[in-house]
Amino acid sequence: MKRINCRKCEYYFVTWEANKPHGCKAYGFKSPQIPSLVVFQSSGSDCSMFKQKTMAK
Repeated sequence: MKRINCRKCEYYFVTWEANKPHGCKAYGFKSPQIPSLVVFQSSGSDCSMFKQKTMAK
């Protein structure tokens, strides 16, 4: 089973909060875990909001 890598998603961000270092702009939350794991644990489905980051040229 392949997991979604949030660090490659446009909606992922790193917070300044030590107890919640990972954030998701699409779902609007911060978490101590990678957002895709939180989404999977709460819904039983993989994240449907993943959007691959585009590289600047």
